Amino acid sequence: MKVKELMELVVKTADDKRAENISVLHMEGISLVADYFVICHGNSEKQVQAIAKELKDVALENDIQVRRMEGFDHARWVLIDLGNVVAHVFHRDDRSYYNLEKLWGDATLIDVDAILEHQENM
Repeated sequence: MKVKELMELVVKTADDKRAENISVLHMEGISLVADYFVICHGNSEKQVQAIAKELKDVALENDIQVRRMEGFDHARWVLIDLGNVVAHVFHRDDRSYYNLEKLWGDATLIDVDAILEHQENM
């Protein structure tokens, strides 16, 4: 699976689990960690865990290695490392505190609505 397709799969999976305020930062050339950061939040610890679990399950179903998943038990900020795509699933109360979009302000924001619209039309 190509990196862009993986990013789109992560966005769609998070959206399917009702993740809120999904944003994607194109990190290529900015960070050595990943090409894309997918950032979203849930409104409760249970929702954060449900989003993170679904992301992990969908990755495994598609033969995508989950390199690391951290923060699942506390469900305040769960990081799922899928290689060139890293998903950050925050609890609503913690997302603005860490404000990754501002921290990585040099990154280009990807149009998530266009990704989701494209998925619906498939």
